[in-house]
Amino acid sequence: MNQIDSMERLVNEFSRLPSVGKKTAQRFAYHLLTMSEQEVRDFADACIMAKECIHTCKVCSNFTDKEICDICSNPKKEPIVCVVKEPKDVTAMEKVREFNGTYHVLHGVINPLEGKGPNDINVRSLLTRVSEEGIKEVIVATNPDVEGEATAMYIANLLKPLGVKVTRIAQGVAMGSELEFTDAVTLSKALSSRREM
Repeated sequence: MNQIDSMERLVNEFSRLPSVGKKTAQRFAYHLLTMSEQEVRDFADACIMAKECIHTCKVCSNFTDKEICDICSNPKKEPIVCVVKEPKDVTAMEKVREFNGTYHVLHGVINPLEGKGPNDINVRSLLTRVSEEGIKEVIVATNPDVEGEATAMYIANLLKPLGVKVTRIAQGVAMGSELEFTDAVTLSKALSSRREM
């Protein structure tokens, strides 16, 4: 493999990351080449270690390097569960610092166009948690788009017969936006103005 092929391969690998286009991938590649060999090894080691050590929490399915994540293992948390699409949404919600419950990560939403149905997302363990953990309220905080709304309605229909209060974050979060890019003030307002489903 010659030098050009190596550079193209590096650019191609960076461009596989979400929201990274060809120009950004090239900038990353050129920056990597200006780093010392030890810095590059440290970067590569951090990627490998994260892949080897991080897995999903056996309670909420958020990413953690422990069997049960710090949020789920905190005894001071209220019996409220906030349901989110992806682990990155937990990070966004935690920035608000107004929610004192735990989370449940779906790892996707119902999306027939992508072939994702109810059995392809992490819903069954949510039903088990509500039944076994004495959960008082479930806040559905999926993105306010068509797929997020469909998923929210599906979850609400499953949970209502269990007698748990099901609420939806308010529409302070714009339709079609994603939680990870929403500022803390808007998320805080959406949480405090949530509505029952």
